[in-house]
Amino acid sequence: MGKKQHQKDKLYLTCTEWTHLYGGHKGGKEGEKAKFRRLPFHCCSLSLQPFEHPLCTKEGVIFDLMNIVPFLKKYKVSPVTGKPMSAKELIKLNFYKNSEDKYHCPVTFKVFNENSHIVAIKPTGNVFSYDAVERLNLKTGHLKDLINDEPFTRADIITIQDPTNLDKFNLANFYHLKNNVKVEDEDEVLARKDPKFHLKSINAETRDVLNTLDKEYKAPEKTVVEKKVADKFNAASYSTGRVAASFTSTAMDPETRHEAALIDEDIIKYERVKKKGYVRLVTSKGVLNLELHCEMVPKTCENFMKHCASGYYKGTTFHRSIRNFMIQGGDPTGTGKGGESVWGGAFKDEFKPNLTHSGRGVLSMANSGPNTNKSQFFITFRSCRHLDQKHAVFGRVVGGLDTLDAMEKVDTDKNDRPVEEIKLISCTVFVNPYQEAEEQLAKEREMELAREKEEQAKLKQRFQPKKKEDGPKVYREGVGKYISTEKRDMDETDNLEPVRKKSKGKTGFGDFSSW
Repeated sequence: MGKKQHQKDKLYLTCTEWTHLYGGHKGGKEGEKAKFRRLPFHCCSLSLQPFEHPLCTKEGVIFDLMNIVPFLKKYKVSPVTGKPMSAKELIKLNFYKNSEDKYHCPVTFKVFNENSHIVAIKPTGNVFSYDAVERLNLKTGHLKDLINDEPFTRADIITIQDPTNLDKFNLANFYHLKNNVKVEDEDEVLARKDPKFHLKSINAETRDVLNTLDKEYKAPEKTVVEKKVADKFNAASYSTGRVAASFTSTAMDPETRHEAALIDEDIIKYERVKKKGYVRLVTSKGVLNLELHCEMVPKTCENFMKHCASGYYKGTTFHRSIRNFMIQGGDPTGTGKGGESVWGGAFKDEFKPNLTHSGRGVLSMANSGPNTNKSQFFITFRSCRHLDQKHAVFGRVVGGLDTLDAMEKVDTDKNDRPVEEIKLISCTVFVNPYQEAEEQLAKEREMELAREKEEQAKLKQRFQPKKKEDGPKVYREGVGKYISTEKRDMDETDNLEPVRKKSKGKTGFGDFSSW
């Protein structure tokens, strides 16, 4: 008795038993995965559709004329085997049909099916059943076509279908299917550009939505974003970090040059805002003159001032008023839930310890929570120190307190909405420090650009090679041609002096006449 003789006597199926004995997954080999898919004999081996103008090769592979000719022009190989092939090798076939529009043998009148042995005669292209050719041609030795009596040889008999050998009908072995080789016509190429081409089946609701989208959709306009270049004013002391990011991450494009990061233009502009702004609001109750603390809370003041200059507040109403507290406005919808900043969304709070809700006429931002400032603002009727560090103070009323008194006296309903409409008719900006800061920054950049151009010109002139001189002046030909005779004569005449006689020294005492 051998070992492990009862290893299969178990109360459960093992993985191996299920795989090999009981119809489980047989996968693993490529040949096992490739299932046999048979192509009917009356279909084109390229389009896989019933043929209309059949042609065949010497191996008996059938193609349709309209499909095989463009394929051979482009690839010049057989769609089934992948071997080189030309159109001259194709043989035209003549299939015959009965009254029921089914292919049959014109001699025995047997209908062809998937189990029929079908052959063709190469010189004529006529298609018969093998039984008819065998009995009437091969056994009798009468090798002539059974339709037109044209002679042929045994080598001219082409097997179209042999039930015992169906390898040439196996779609899994077709070259053009395994390699996805095909010829697309112009209509198909145009159809593929339509996104709906890949939608196989859609319901009515989806179809209506797509039709509506085709009618109403407008492609967004392409905007060319100009890349900002760092200069003396907006260049940060740190880089963009692209070199390090591209070195450590394959998702980034390779970068080998460090570039300085760009500082936001607003920050550069706010550094040059050194004075306050002044705005006049004309309401249905009078005029309010406002002073804005632009040098302390620049972003909040710029939002309010740009809304005033663009006419955003024109025609709005003060939708909320509480006596001895404040009056609120700046909402185009008039509901207290609308409005937006000049940048599109909300912006952060700007709190300063010296800007508090102290006194009457303080101008502050209305919000729905931290960092939710948009366009709504309010003006206090009295001190509201409990609002400090919750609402950003950015100005005060410097003229028109009687107008503020008239606004406070207007009665309100149970929702704190004024019964009499208090309308903001117009806004006028008197002093805009942001515009002055932008002009100053543009002027500084122009001066810096001019200075850089001047330095570059000097540097270029410094390293520019000197021009070669033409050489000394030639006065005459021959020896001494560079010497001026006129200058030499003048020098000689000027230097002529009379020759002085040498005085002889006297010796002895002489006489005493000079005494």
